[in-house]
Amino acid sequence: MAKILPILDTPLNGEGDPDALASGIEFAVTRGADVISISAVAGASVRLQQAIRAAQDADIVVVAAAGNWPPDTGVRFPASEEGVIAVGGVGRDGLHAAVSVTGPKVDVVAPAVDIYSTSYDGKYSKGTGTSSATAIVAGAAALIRSKYPYLPAREVAHRLTATAVDKGAPGRDDEYGYGVIDLVAALTADVPPLGFESVSAPAGAGPTTTAGALPGDEGGGATARGLATLGVILAAGVGWAVVARRRRRGDDPPPRISR
Repeated sequence: MAKILPILDTPLNGEGDPDALASGIEFAVTRGADVISISAVAGASVRLQQAIRAAQDADIVVVAAAGNWPPDTGVRFPASEEGVIAVGGVGRDGLHAAVSVTGPKVDVVAPAVDIYSTSYDGKYSKGTGTSSATAIVAGAAALIRSKYPYLPAREVAHRLTATAVDKGAPGRDDEYGYGVIDLVAALTADVPPLGFESVSAPAGAGPTTTAGALPGDEGGGATARGLATLGVILAAGVGWAVVARRRRRGDDPPPRISR
């Protein structure tokens, strides 16, 4: 069962600072968090950079809001940091939301317009922005970690990007990243691993991910995160194979389900 650890790093007047955000991340790391959701942007202070790195070294999935336009004009820190899942937003029509910034650092997108959520004084409110989309993606990452408890953070991110539904220009683009997250596919599709970074699971724990081609994999247009390196044992020795997966489009059939 997932547990939520809410951490307030910015006072109600909104005048926060990078070191306050760093303190919140450090606290989450010490409490053994598996996923950290950051619905905030900040300057890249040394302490904040170190906190992000410490979370990644602890194999924590770090998800952050790309930023809202205006006032942001591009993907802000910490979403722009290497290894952090930068989340943009789509509207009710499934298309790019005007409030969501764009750029080469956007990884995935999720609903970001008219999202109901908890608010102050035990109430609910409706909001728009990449902060809401970030919470949705972080929840998806938590579900993946629940189903595949021995899957490293990099592989969790890979499941989100590899199963996302492609939008806009074929492949990764600056508005949608690798596409709109598909929670069902992220939890059930056969996704070839990135490589051999997976940690060893205890004996009898069973497989942590499955490898196999998806329907329609004959096409081209593979992106960097659509590539997986698999070990292939040959009669004459050990060889390597690179499997390229075509990006999923909105009208593609559902991916093959793991058994």
